[in-house]
Amino acid sequence: MPHPDNAYSLVADIGGTNTRVALARGLEIIEGSIRRYANSEYAGLETVLRRYIADEGGVDCHGACVAVAGPVRDGRATMTNLDWTIDKTTLARATGAEHLAILNDLQAQGHALGHCAPDHLRDIVPFPAASPQAARLVIGVGTGFNAAPVFETDTGRYVTPSESGHINLPVASEAELRLAQFVSTAHGFPAVEDVLSGRGLERVYAWLGAEAHDPREKTAAEVMAGCTDGSDPRAVEAARVFVRFLGVVAGNLALVQLPFGGVYLVGGVARAIAPHLRDFGFAEAFRDKGRFAGFMGNFGVAVVEDDYAALIGCAAHLQGLALGDRSA
Repeated sequence: MPHPDNAYSLVADIGGTNTRVALARGLEIIEGSIRRYANSEYAGLETVLRRYIADEGGVDCHGACVAVAGPVRDGRATMTNLDWTIDKTTLARATGAEHLAILNDLQAQGHALGHCAPDHLRDIVPFPAASPQAARLVIGVGTGFNAAPVFETDTGRYVTPSESGHINLPVASEAELRLAQFVSTAHGFPAVEDVLSGRGLERVYAWLGAEAHDPREKTAAEVMAGCTDGSDPRAVEAARVFVRFLGVVAGNLALVQLPFGGVYLVGGVARAIAPHLRDFGFAEAFRDKGRFAGFMGNFGVAVVEDDYAALIGCAAHLQGLALGDRSA
């Protein structure tokens, strides 16, 4: 069925492996319009978007916004794990849209806050009352790790980019120092992302094997399966170590950004580990800040369990631009 001209915006979430594209009407992602494309089958994003538009019957969109797994600078995105470079000229040529935006994928998640259905939020740490203008913090745990503050201002919502996954891993014990030394072989120093990511969970599992003089390897999915069904005690311990570090790092970032509007965990690994956060001591690690332990009660924590949040964030950002929002 043909789509009416200029009735929709095109939104896309570009990962290292796949690109998901959809149509949005305002903040609504159109059911049935979401399509997934394997990046390896296309030369670049322009080819993917042209294919999508053709698959949707030549739809004419008034706006286009893409979320990219990589840094965005001066309107130009470079993919971290894919040899694609994306700019607004490419986006305009591919879509013919008049209103264009390129976001880092975590920025898109930040723009989605407040627009996802309430039943897609899993509360982990209680949320105290806060002003609607209070800052929030979105933390992405998936293939990598990153965090970005979300600011509500009189001129719109601002979600600032960062590369928080590459800060040093916090160490508070001899065992954690040994873990830091173990994972530092990946990049030459122990970064947060070397533990708090999918491959980080795999490294924690491998480290526990090295500690026990019984080395074994498992994928992150296998570790989570062994933890969930209790069949692998080492997987359970790996998840406990992961959760403690996640609590500590999330607490550190909360003290940096003061997100009185809440901390929101997003990403595939965050969703997978979510059922274990309470039992494995996330809240205790999050609040373990000495004399500031009481102050940490100002920050609620939830997991966003909406797989389409980045698409919603792209749609929200375009709507903000249409209303005069100057955010990036």
